[in-house]
Amino acid sequence: MRGKLSSQPGFRQTMSWLHTWCGLVCGWLLCAIFLTGSISVFREPITQWMQGAPVEDGNRPALSAQERLHALQLAEQHLGRKAPEASLWRIGVPQRQGDGVKVFASGRDGNMQASLHAQTGKVLPEAALRRTEGGRHFMSFHYSLQGGLAGFWVVGLVSMCMLVALASGVIVHRRIFQDFFTFRPGKGQRSWLDAHNASAVLTLPFLFMIVYTGLAHFYTSYMPWPLQSLYGQERSAYSRYDSELDARPAMGAFSTAPALAGADLVSLAQRAQSLLTEPVAGVLLQRPDGVRATVRFTESNPDTAATGRLVNAPRSVTFDAASGQLLQGPANPQGRHLAADTYPVISALHLVTFGGWAMKWLYFVLGLIGTAMIASGTILFAVKRRARSGHEWGVATPSMYRCIDALNVASLAGSALASAAYLYGNRLLPMVLTARSSWEVRVFFAVWGLSLLHALLRTARQAWREQLCALALLCLGLPLLNAMTTGQHLLVYLAQADGQRAGLELTCLMLGLMAAWSAWRHEKSQRGRSRAQPQAGRGASTGGPA
Repeated sequence: MRGKLSSQPGFRQTMSWLHTWCGLVCGWLLCAIFLTGSISVFREPITQWMQGAPVEDGNRPALSAQERLHALQLAEQHLGRKAPEASLWRIGVPQRQGDGVKVFASGRDGNMQASLHAQTGKVLPEAALRRTEGGRHFMSFHYSLQGGLAGFWVVGLVSMCMLVALASGVIVHRRIFQDFFTFRPGKGQRSWLDAHNASAVLTLPFLFMIVYTGLAHFYTSYMPWPLQSLYGQERSAYSRYDSELDARPAMGAFSTAPALAGADLVSLAQRAQSLLTEPVAGVLLQRPDGVRATVRFTESNPDTAATGRLVNAPRSVTFDAASGQLLQGPANPQGRHLAADTYPVISALHLVTFGGWAMKWLYFVLGLIGTAMIASGTILFAVKRRARSGHEWGVATPSMYRCIDALNVASLAGSALASAAYLYGNRLLPMVLTARSSWEVRVFFAVWGLSLLHALLRTARQAWREQLCALALLCLGLPLLNAMTTGQHLLVYLAQADGQRAGLELTCLMLGLMAAWSAWRHEKSQRGRSRAQPQAGRGASTGGPA
């Protein structure tokens, strides 16, 4: 009886099996998900770069309060002429000299949008911007693999598996904090384990936070049944019920008369500004069936680096459009209940809507280290299992390890290569191409698929070296391609204080140098290993990037 009990695997051994297989099965997808999630931190600068708009002076003076009110009056007059019976008006109030007034209207006859001159009200010609998916692609891939509802659920499943792998990894590694300070390069399997442990410990709090908040951010999508039991199956039921909670006097059905019968937007904007701390940046007028129109004024986004708050949603005020009665005032951040901030805090932590650019860079760097941790784990599996291979898959064992090596290459080098190719597709695809944004995404997936095919046709050593070299060439050549296709380049961005687009190209140059160094270091280590162990090195090496 005692012998039977001693033969049972212990708790740590069980957790080791769980950690290994959860990490392996989901690691390849998680590597691409983490990489694109790290890139999506800078989705706004990426979109600006991909649109290729002319470089503007970054030091333009701000408009005065009177100039903003004048622009708002011009927008109201334009919408009153062009869409007097629309059910929705949206106005983007300009904030700096040279900005246009963005107007949008939606009604039964369709949508209308335009950009107006802030001083004259004349309709401005559309800017010659490239039609692009921009940085939204990386964000969409990060949470849905660009695969709709099915991809959304796949990401949720592998995220749950990563939480299991993280928890079991802490249990398995008893000396995890001691191992953090230990790294032995050039030792094969030992080196990969050291790199995996060090990167895991360094990013462990971040990884737990980012995976948990990612799941919690979409809790109503993964678990919609509580809301459906309260509000029904209709998707808009909850938002409609939430809007009905506002203290609003009972009124009859609304006619198609002009929206502002008793008050104009300028006077309401002046009242709204007295209740807000930041300048009014957005105006939304709604005329739903059955109730009178309301006007919501939203302030400009606060500087998240200066507020010192975790939740930085811009405040707003709402008026009755006909009588001018205040329906909803701005929420006081100091007076909010902690429970009401639970979901906003979770979203802010995952979407990094606080802390300014310094926090975005911290998320980006930690995300890349987390990506490296996942990749080193999958490579470590191949190194460790091949070293003690007992032909566990029979005659298919060599082919299985070949596939594992190829997936390791495609998950890290391939997804990075596809991300760089996506930017190249933006510059090289014809401007008049139909569904151009969709073709940019197709370039991403085509290059990713080709990277897997390439890794299957080449040895692991060759695939790592060649794909890292290709990645280095694409990253280092991106500023040159931009200069050749748009006439814009890094020096222009720096001269005009366009830090966001300049930062994108500088980051690409830095990543290109890192990829070139990794390819060189990988080739050097492989040659040294081949000289030391010519037979074992050629037969057993996974060719991972050292």
